Amino acid sequence: MSRPPTIIDVATRAGVSKSLVSMVMRDDPGVSDTRRAAVLDAAAELGYRPNRAAAILAGTRTRTIGVVVDDFRNPWYVPMLDGIRDALAPHGLRLTLADTRANAHLDSSPFDDLVSLRVDGVVLAAEGFPDLVVPADTPVVIAGARADVPGGLDVVASDEAAGGRLAADHLVGLGHRRIAHVTGSGGPAAVRREAAVARMVASGIEPLVYGEGPTSEQTGYRGTVRALEDHPDLTAVFAANDVMAMGAIAAVHEAGLRVPQDVSVMGNDETPLAASPLLRLTTVDPHNDEVGRLAADRLVELIGAAERPEPTRVLVPPSLVVRSTTAPPRAR
Repeated sequence: MSRPPTIIDVATRAGVSKSLVSMVMRDDPGVSDTRRAAVLDAAAELGYRPNRAAAILAGTRTRTIGVVVDDFRNPWYVPMLDGIRDALAPHGLRLTLADTRANAHLDSSPFDDLVSLRVDGVVLAAEGFPDLVVPADTPVVIAGARADVPGGLDVVASDEAAGGRLAADHLVGLGHRRIAHVTGSGGPAAVRREAAVARMVASGIEPLVYGEGPTSEQTGYRGTVRALEDHPDLTAVFAANDVMAMGAIAAVHEAGLRVPQDVSVMGNDETPLAASPLLRLTTVDPHNDEVGRLAADRLVELIGAAERPEPTRVLVPPSLVVRSTTAPPRAR
């Protein structure tokens, strides 16, 4: 067949009507197992794929969930997306992603782009949507701690404040008294910063806070360079995430110091980077896979609800993961 197969070709091959093929393709429960198998076999033999655009125009459900992220380069999203995918798989729902930075040069919102595709719901895992207008027929769940959360929406996030306290307690418990917190912008980083600083103050330690802008490796590097210049007696760095911790480690090494013998370094997020044999980074695990799973579970629940229920807020407890980049301070 020189042209792409159509729904009519599938119907002819299976010996059924076009409308029955359409029912099978949208997983309608009113089709017998025998006929469903015949249609699916015919579609597989012909290499037929449903036309999603046609389904959208016809007003049928797309069986697609949209996810908005800040930046595909941020490994924070890897476990969260795994959790979302695992939760959606039993329901036969597909995942489509939108990045707030990918089309930043266009006057277009990634959320609006997903809504225009008539996705069945959206997991919003990004900053910068304080004035979000949510259509009444599009369920939305916020994933992660955000600086500006539109009212009336469900939120699933790691308990970032508890994570900040875990990090501060770990370093203070090791005996560190000169601790720098290298941070950046964004809702989760702000919550961690406030909690870690409060914990240090409560322990009688002067908090040393550095960093501004994106929570990137470069920001972690620059903030740690400044912290070491201002405080040569610094013995520990808590970075707002694992990527920033990589920059902090580079700055420590560049200063001729060792990790953890001279300066302990820890991060946050338990990204795949943290567990790598080369890094073995002490970090806080926010259990983003659980955040993603619970956010997707709630979205599926909202999609199936006859009426929109009252919004909920769920906080997932974090945990400390101790590896080889932190140790008690030593005189130098």
